[in-house]
Amino acid sequence: MTDDLRPAGTPTLEDVARAAGVSRATVSRVINGVRNVDPVIQEAVRRAVASTGYAPNRAARSLVTRRTDAIALVVSGAGVEPEARDDAPADEADGGEGASFTGQVFADPFFGRVVTGVVDYLRPRGMHPVLMFAETSRARDEVVAFLRQGSADGALIVSTHAEDPLPGMLTDAGLPAVLYARPARAARISYVDVAHQDGARLAAEHLLARGCRRIATITGPLDVPAVQERLTGFRDAMAQNGHPYIAIAEGRFTQESGETAMERLLAEHPDLDGVFAANDLMATGACHVLRERGKRVPEDVAVIGFDDSSAALACRPPLTTVRQPVEAMAAEMARLLIERLGKPEGAATSVIFEPSLVVRDSA
Repeated sequence: MTDDLRPAGTPTLEDVARAAGVSRATVSRVINGVRNVDPVIQEAVRRAVASTGYAPNRAARSLVTRRTDAIALVVSGAGVEPEARDDAPADEADGGEGASFTGQVFADPFFGRVVTGVVDYLRPRGMHPVLMFAETSRARDEVVAFLRQGSADGALIVSTHAEDPLPGMLTDAGLPAVLYARPARAARISYVDVAHQDGARLAAEHLLARGCRRIATITGPLDVPAVQERLTGFRDAMAQNGHPYIAIAEGRFTQESGETAMERLLAEHPDLDGVFAANDLMATGACHVLRERGKRVPEDVAVIGFDDSSAALACRPPLTTVRQPVEAMAAEMARLLIERLGKPEGAATSVIFEPSLVVRDSA
């Protein structure tokens, strides 16, 4: 490893070699993780690194390894849309409904859990995520260009739209990427997901076991595969227990949309006694409306969410919810990407996690 790109005055490999009493080549081998170095020498080099304050020159290392140790963590949004005007307000430019795309992302505790899982996996391995947003066609092109230029070694994609073309763009370009959730469009890309239908069945069975009989569900956007699977699992479980019809209201995964959906359900079915919402934010919105209408949760209406996010604990009462292990799923996504970087010709794969029911006070 060369020190040519190192700022003057900072510790060099030669400084470490003198302190350890070994050659410069030996220091380089230890720092680069070469295994056939005597453990005593390895320890001497590590002590010398600590005493001199030496830090490997990442720019020089990347010239040799052609790796940046940076991973793009991409939150990808809507499909094809008009490009935003330069003078458009943030919420209009980003296609948000009263909030910018980035604002919606940071308001959803789900994404914080994804970041936690990714960072906790990458950081001990000397790798770090670069957060990117791809809510427009221009932004998607920028992500592809960023990766093609070698600014990051690969991409972890969290997509919020069923018709998102970004996964296909990356695979068509031969760029390494892993997706959170099964892609709606056919693409040769590895992904992690949770068994959504199983989770919805857990919710249905718990509501029925409580004695609920007039049950409704608040879905997310129905063009999203995960939402379709949760609805299918919930409907099937209800039908298998003699309830062929359930009331449905569509939301957008936000608390506000949960409130709107709950108001609509109460207007159409004032006697309902159980609600399954497709995420915790919408379940929180449902609880808020029920309290405003004088309905006790869970005595009058039991409510179950999905995710087991921080919103579930912040809700009053605390939410019973279907837990998907987001942090573990995000870490697995990072592991799959690193595995792909080591074996570029490896086949795409999928890892499906099992959900569990977390019982609290709302149901």
